Amino acid sequence: MPIKVMLVDDQVLLRTGFRMVLAAQPDMEVVAEAGDGVEALEVLRSTAVDVILMDVRMPKLDGVEATRRVCAEPDAPKVLILTTFDLDEYAFSGLKAGASGFMLKDVPPSELLTAIRAVHSGDAVVAPSTTRRLLDRFAPMLPHTAVGTEPHHKRLARLTEREREVMVLVAQGLSNGEIAARLVLSEATVKTHVGRILTKLDLRDRVQVVVLAYETGLVRAGGGAPGGA
Repeated sequence: MPIKVMLVDDQVLLRTGFRMVLAAQPDMEVVAEAGDGVEALEVLRSTAVDVILMDVRMPKLDGVEATRRVCAEPDAPKVLILTTFDLDEYAFSGLKAGASGFMLKDVPPSELLTAIRAVHSGDAVVAPSTTRRLLDRFAPMLPHTAVGTEPHHKRLARLTEREREVMVLVAQGLSNGEIAARLVLSEATVKTHVGRILTKLDLRDRVQVVVLAYETGLVRAGGGAPGGA
């Protein structure tokens, strides 16, 4: 079955370009389009979608709030945030809202297609190094009341010491292979630890692992852990 994709962007020309790229793929099908968040939510009520390419800045309802509402539903489609990055400071909020990752609007078509397939399979599409740069930039935007609050620390208490080590390294932008080398573990073992972290903390993907690590103060802006860990 082809991956059912929905395009949500207020610029018709961009939607047309994305649609042409996706239409040429045998494993993808654009099943819906919307020009703003309100329209997107309406369309989703009657259309089955696997992956949404979601713009951020749109009239009526922006992509962040639309993503939050979409991801709050059971069996929600995966959301891939599209951003201009340098100008758009809502990308981090989009990840917090439940998006599985973000891409630049001028990304090469091959990378966009790879990202859609990765999101559909359940992976995050933000490269570890890019995740680190993004969060270094947007971590100061986090509400101060969220950092180091007791409820978040109680969530982290569910993790073993090794799982906390892995979580810190994930949040610092290391790939599974790099974490394996750092901790002298097999890559398969690291993947297992990451899976357990996701399950114990009820998170969708490793992007949300990074977000939670910043929110709790487990990792600080700049990629470092408190105390130099």
